[in-house]
Amino acid sequence: MPFVRFETGRGVATLTLDSPANRNALSTALIEELLAALAAADADNSVRAVVLTHTGPVFSSGADLKETAAAAASGKPPVSRLGDLLTAIWHGRKPVVARVAGPARAGGLGLIAAADIAVCTTTATFAFTEVRIGVAPAVISTTVLPRLAPRAAAELYLTGATFDGVRAERIGLVSAAVEPERLDEVVEGYLRDLVRGAPGALAGAKELLRRRPEGFQDEVRAMTALSVAYFGSAEGREGIMAFREKRDPEWVPRDT
Repeated sequence: MPFVRFETGRGVATLTLDSPANRNALSTALIEELLAALAAADADNSVRAVVLTHTGPVFSSGADLKETAAAAASGKPPVSRLGDLLTAIWHGRKPVVARVAGPARAGGLGLIAAADIAVCTTTATFAFTEVRIGVAPAVISTTVLPRLAPRAAAELYLTGATFDGVRAERIGLVSAAVEPERLDEVVEGYLRDLVRGAPGALAGAKELLRRRPEGFQDEVRAMTALSVAYFGSAEGREGIMAFREKRDPEWVPRDT
């Protein structure tokens, strides 16, 4: 079964993360399928905009930690391809709208930040959980930090605390946070406006909005290498094992 469903209609390509059994975790297979779907949307002259959505209650739980643990020996965890995915969304010619109806964690926030427009529900929750499993949010910083207010980024990166859709809008992670029953209405409104844009003009406007265009890909490569190093570190291995075993990692102080 595919991990990503691809549909087109009325000038919109809909890319649906469809791996609810593992909360749409960013496995290598899902990343590769999403890259292929983005390339197909970019090459389709009938497509004016792309919407990135999901099945199941969770938008994305971040990196597939089961696959990451298994890939420790090879040095090629799923995060080694995440930078390519962020680049494809960030630099693609078609505007991307993220539709977020449920929680997102870690790498999932990188996808949301890479999108040109993001709409979530007020009840959706978010967290940069990386430090709690012994890694740092390195590669996703290429898309997240240009969006977030600096003070909020410092707090949320360092604490790994959970925050809701209302705060996500306030700090710049998403364009709008709406009541759950209005999510599709608001997303459709954005898409109706986007499909009225000329293809070349939309691509040109997106080019103008790109941050640090001359150094973005170099930064993605550097941050990908850093992410891979963190996931392969002793702390990263312990953190992932502790998460999977539903226990505190060894660095958490024990009660006396």
